[in-house]
Amino acid sequence: MSTETQSLALLNTAAFLLCVSFCAYVLSILVFHLKTRRSRGGSPSGFDWHIIVPCRNEASVIGDTVRRLLSDFPSVTVWCVDDASDDGTLAELAAFADQPRVHVIQRHLPDARQGKGAALNAAWRRIEQWLPAHVDRTRVIVGVLDADSRLDPQGPVALSGRQYFGSADVGAVQVEVRMLQCAPRRYAPTTEVSGWGRLLIRLQDMEFRAPIAAMQSLRRRTGSVAMGGNGQFTRLSLLNEIADQHGTPWHGALLEDFELGLHILLAGGRTEYCAESWVAQEALTRIGPLVRQRTRWAQGSMQCGRYLGRVLRSPRIRNSATLEIAHFLAAPWTQLLGTPVYLACLIVMTWYIDNTTGGLSGWWSSGGWGVPPLVLVFGIGPFALWGIVYRARCEPQLSVSRALLLGVCHWLYSYAQSLAVWLAFARMVTARTDWQKTARAADPPPQPAPTRAVGRVAVPAQPRRAPPPRRSGRSDGPRSIRPPRHLAHLAHLATPTTDRPTIAHVRK
Repeated sequence: MSTETQSLALLNTAAFLLCVSFCAYVLSILVFHLKTRRSRGGSPSGFDWHIIVPCRNEASVIGDTVRRLLSDFPSVTVWCVDDASDDGTLAELAAFADQPRVHVIQRHLPDARQGKGAALNAAWRRIEQWLPAHVDRTRVIVGVLDADSRLDPQGPVALSGRQYFGSADVGAVQVEVRMLQCAPRRYAPTTEVSGWGRLLIRLQDMEFRAPIAAMQSLRRRTGSVAMGGNGQFTRLSLLNEIADQHGTPWHGALLEDFELGLHILLAGGRTEYCAESWVAQEALTRIGPLVRQRTRWAQGSMQCGRYLGRVLRSPRIRNSATLEIAHFLAAPWTQLLGTPVYLACLIVMTWYIDNTTGGLSGWWSSGGWGVPPLVLVFGIGPFALWGIVYRARCEPQLSVSRALLLGVCHWLYSYAQSLAVWLAFARMVTARTDWQKTARAADPPPQPAPTRAVGRVAVPAQPRRAPPPRRSGRSDGPRSIRPPRHLAHLAHLATPTTDRPTIAHVRK
């Protein structure tokens, strides 16, 4: 066998194995997804609910989000983390100065803008300090909500069910994510969007509610449900346990949500996916911001690869979960491998067409006719079928033809992810780890940052001053806070001037 023939055989084998493994994975997640059954809810009154809203230049949306949370969830405490915004976000939050259930944590440069995880850690410290010492942390549920999101008003009811926080061994739950523009009409924004923008919105909604939801259905069976950056809920006791081992609950990866989920599993906690509730976030309507967002996600996944060894060695993670996690962590690298393989196949096929007697017609009649069915089955089919699944389980008002067309568009849409993986790889090679917030088209231009804190914000404590004893209860006035006993080794973090550790009213 000639070297040329061997090279072609190796190339064809690699392409075939990549296609078959991908189709097998799609089939497996589809089967588990279609078998998923919904569970009943429980009583949310048995838990203490706290929601963290990270804010970095969110003036255009944060006011409506907080008002909605206060209206829909009368017993929820809201913690807004202003991460050195310069667009008037603090001014918007000043409207809630008289709301005892709203707290604003103000962060300043250079410590601010270090990523979403750092902002969430600031809120976690404040919640832990604010709660009385006698409160049962296993009954305190900490949720994370993006500033442009709407949470299902029945969310706490669903999350309190026996399959979720109603079970003592469940440490964290991720709810279904959908696009705000596809949510019920009373939630959806009224901004005019082009036809291309509407297609991107629908594709993102289908992506989260069909293939991603199906992946989570498989993970429920393997015990490896992943946390998302929006709509994740975790017991405070588990966040504290992770912090005891690693200093903080959230860490430095750009995919801080998946990283948290890994730490939960490594700590022996159980993660769950709740399809009975949802969180709706604003979809991106332009391809540029979408690629930048997916580049950050892909790079974060690559960064989390450093946990693979610990996952493989952990006695707390069962074998099926280990395999699924390894598959997820390998996915971006597999995409990097697949791109040159598929391009090489395309180049070889083009060469054969050009050198076959009779050109394209001669190549077609000599066996080339078999290529389009292979592309349809192994290339387009695994993406297109999600259009039908999306119609059947989420949007029955869609016609079959539109659902199929949406599925084909999903195949083309997947190439944006392939581009993002290569951009993420380039950032890894050049050691770029900076985090950039995805801008919205409706966001106003940046304005000078305010020179003084407004609203119900956290004011700075005197450095190196011993913390006075804790006060019980939850009064609205200033309070002095002592770090809880199990965080004693983090006492030096209790008084950072940038995070302003005590809470007080500063009237407008």
